[in-house]
Amino acid sequence: MPAAHFVDHRKPARQKAKGEDKKILNLMFKPNRRMTRKQAAFLKCLAMARSIVGAYRAEAPEGFDPQNAELLVSDIIQPELFLPYVVQRSAQLSNLVKSGIIDTDGTFSSLANGGGSHITMPFWNDLTGSDQVLSDTGALVTKKISTSQDAAVIHNRGDSWSTNDLASILAGDNGMQRIIDLVATYWNRKEQDLLISTLEGVFASTAMAASNVSNIASESTGGITAATVLNYNTFLNAKALLGDVSNKLTAIAIHSAVYFSLLKANLITFEPVSTQGQPIEKFLGLNVIVDDTLPTEVGSSGSAIFHSYLFGQGAIAQGVSTNNPPIEGGAGNSTWQLEFGRVPLAGQNIMINRRRFILHPRGVKWLGVSVAGLSPTNAEVANGANWLRVYDAKNTRLVMIRHNVSAT
Repeated sequence: MPAAHFVDHRKPARQKAKGEDKKILNLMFKPNRRMTRKQAAFLKCLAMARSIVGAYRAEAPEGFDPQNAELLVSDIIQPELFLPYVVQRSAQLSNLVKSGIIDTDGTFSSLANGGGSHITMPFWNDLTGSDQVLSDTGALVTKKISTSQDAAVIHNRGDSWSTNDLASILAGDNGMQRIIDLVATYWNRKEQDLLISTLEGVFASTAMAASNVSNIASESTGGITAATVLNYNTFLNAKALLGDVSNKLTAIAIHSAVYFSLLKANLITFEPVSTQGQPIEKFLGLNVIVDDTLPTEVGSSGSAIFHSYLFGQGAIAQGVSTNNPPIEGGAGNSTWQLEFGRVPLAGQNIMINRRRFILHPRGVKWLGVSVAGLSPTNAEVANGANWLRVYDAKNTRLVMIRHNVSAT
């Protein structure tokens, strides 16, 4: 930058403006052959601004237009950092993950990275039949080793949020930052909703309803007795459906009305933790998950009916796709999983979060015979016609209890 643009304000300014600076001065001040101190100070600020812009342009990426630049949400949020954080934070918040019900499996994550709407998983059936007595006059009869196939649906879900600059200013808070902070909690709730719909569909399927459901509920209020509510005896009866692997059950999910009924009956115990925090709640040795989104029914004669679920360790397999290509022409750091938009005239920031993942009950095959779109809705997942048990009943590590709650 020409040295003449920097003025020593301790002496009278005797410089003349030239070229572009002269045009600017003529626009800002009355034309004058000699610069006033105000004009000289203005030119000094202008020179400094040019120096800063010049340095910024030198560092700017190719194709960047500084005159039309604006700060976008995509300039702040890095998908390669944000997306793993959402997955990790969702797992930290999820009682289902913490209780061991959901097993985040790297194999399923790899499968979710692939194409298609579902995956198939062949497995060997157990060896059955009697052994053979050796003889010196005959040969052993060769038996076949058979296989079956499990299948899991790949869920494709997404959502978008927007904030308005003026609304954020008036609220005294950054709306988009609040959305970012809440995304992990939001997806944690949505996954729990999807899991509950999955369980409804699984236990509505013919084979699971016959083998893994303890249906003790009375359809009328007057018929509610100790045999129709969840208690020590009815729990053991339900647990016995898994036979010699029932000790693999680790958690129970119940409605809050059921929880308080068990609390009144002194069936909920509290185990202290080694670090500061809430003690772990147990029901007859199982971790307790309380969720008011669990299904309830009104019996045919007016009784309240609840669905409670028993789970074994890793009964639900989870895999999250990491396949995240950039979007051509997208704003800033936009990718398929995390896309950004900006409507400048409306002062609106937009963030789109897409997800591709598997949430599969091991041993219960996804048939997908009643699905309208490319990916199933929660209602379609809850349809028993879309599921078929392919494992032995006890190896699914899942039991449902359909029961009432005591009025006292």
